[in-house]
Amino acid sequence: MALPGRSKLRLMAADNIVEIEDLHFAYNRHEVFKGLSLKIPRGKVVAILGASGCGKTTLLKLIGGQLRPSRGRIRVDGKVVHELGTDALYALRREMGMMKLQAVGLRGAQGLMPADLSGGMSRRIALARAIAADPMLTMYDEPFAGLDPITLNVIAELVRKLNDAIGTTSIVVTYDVSESLKVVDYIYVISDGVVVGEGAPEAVAASEDPYLKQFMHALPDGPVRFHFPAEPIDEALRIA
Repeated sequence: MALPGRSKLRLMAADNIVEIEDLHFAYNRHEVFKGLSLKIPRGKVVAILGASGCGKTTLLKLIGGQLRPSRGRIRVDGKVVHELGTDALYALRREMGMMKLQAVGLRGAQGLMPADLSGGMSRRIALARAIAADPMLTMYDEPFAGLDPITLNVIAELVRKLNDAIGTTSIVVTYDVSESLKVVDYIYVISDGVVVGEGAPEAVAASEDPYLKQFMHALPDGPVRFHFPAEPIDEALRIA
C-alpha cells in the first residue's frame, strides 16, 4: 500500500500540466528570464500578463519547446520539454472541421477564401484549428490584439467556453487586462524576468503592490516611468 503522503504528492503533481522552476533565458546578452517559476493548473484558463517586451511570447516558445532555457526546468504533463515534435501536427478531417467551425460560429463561412475573412473571422478560424485535435494544452499569443470591442468579447468568451467544453488547459498571453479579468481563473504578472504577482483575478486587481496597481489599472504614475533612464535634461543641454 502506498504511503498517504506520497500519493498526495503524486496527485498534486498531476494537477499541474505545466511546471516551471528557476527559468533563466537570454537573447545574447539580454536577459529575458532571471529565475522565473510558475505552475499552470490542469483544466484552467491562466493569463500571463506583462508589459510589452517582458518575454510573454518567449515564454510560450519555451513551454512549446521551440526555445531551450539556459538554466532551470520546464515540465509539461510531467515530462521535461526539449523540442517541439512535428508529430504534434494533425490533419483536419471534414467532419471534425465542421464540428469545430460550428463551435466558433463559422460553419456557414466554410466556403470562403482566406482573403474574404475579416480579422475577427480569421482569429476564430485559427481558434477552430487549434482545438481540432482536442489538445490537452492550448496557448494563445495576444488573441485580443487588433479586434473591435464586440469581436474581442466574442473571442474571449470562446476561449473560456471551449476550454471548459473540451477539457483543455489554456494559457493566454496578453497585455489586455480588462478582458483577462473576465474569463481567466488565475493570473501571473511578469516583469524584469520574474513573476511579480499572481493570484485570482480579483485578488491581483485589488493588490496594493505599486507595480501591480499601476499595471492592472493603467495608471500613468508608478514604478514604470515614461522616460527611459537618462541624465537630467539640463545637463544634456549644457554647453561646455
